[in-house]
Amino acid sequence: MKFSESLKKNREFQKVYSQGKSYANRYLVMYVLKNNLNEKNRVGISVSKKVGNSVIRHHLTRLIRESYRLHEEMFNSGLDIVVVARVSAKEISYAQVESALLHLADLHGIIELENK
Repeated sequence: MKFSESLKKNREFQKVYSQGKSYANRYLVMYVLKNNLNEKNRVGISVSKKVGNSVIRHHLTRLIRESYRLHEEMFNSGLDIVVVARVSAKEISYAQVESALLHLADLHGIIELENK
């Protein structure tokens, strides 16, 4: 991810949860908050133990991260983004993760889709 960093600390996640705006669909919830890093986005991914064991959780995390990485240039910059996977996302494919992520980003108005 050349334009982004990771959210790592609990207080960073909590700030986005409490002050950010959220939209959700069947598989994912996305929280977005403006940060003061004009050219960088910071992305955090959260997958609860409710979703499954560590293999499933890490697999889902990798799918979300890869989907973001491949579409990173479409996202506006200067944002903190937290993506939370729902239990229903446990067995979905990469294409469904990608579609869900782009749908939420479009709802937030933080990307420009080519086919609009």
